[in-house]
Amino acid sequence: MLINPSENERLDPRVRRTRSLILTAFEALLAEKGFESISVQDVTERAQINRATFYAHFPDKYALLDYFISQAFMREMEKRTLNACHYSPENLRNLILAVCDFLARLHSDCAQPHQQFESLAEGTIKNILFELLSHWLKQSGTKISTEIPATVAAWAIYGLASYYSHSKKRPALEKFVDDALPLVAVNLGQFA
Repeated sequence: MLINPSENERLDPRVRRTRSLILTAFEALLAEKGFESISVQDVTERAQINRATFYAHFPDKYALLDYFISQAFMREMEKRTLNACHYSPENLRNLILAVCDFLARLHSDCAQPHQQFESLAEGTIKNILFELLSHWLKQSGTKISTEIPATVAAWAIYGLASYYSHSKKRPALEKFVDDALPLVAVNLGQFA
């Protein structure tokens, strides 16, 4: 298994319940008014918890956004079992598909995605992609450092997914991924 197994499995049930309330409230607020307009007070009122409880879980709304995106993206990876497989062109294709699909949904579910939201989401997703791709390359037994090829591929995948999710006239997702796959595979194929 890659990356951290679901953190929720190790948490006390009360902590899981409180985090679930916070995440549910945050997700609803994102859909209503966008990240920039959300305050910690908004989240605590919607989740029906006090501010001290919020701060016991997250230092601020930026940490909450990071956690929210990483959890949602990891669920997407787990759903497609990408976190438990190895490098292959088919798995790489599925990864690109997952990132494009995830970003498109993230943008459509957020009321007003602003630059700050975009930057925070980008950093979180690229970090997860880097970890996954590094893991895949290390599994292949390569003797060279995986840092550069994993970085290049993570940035390429995210860039392609961002382009797709912001396109006014999106092509069919499957077609887009089929066209994009060779651009990313050329960077990884020689190392795997």
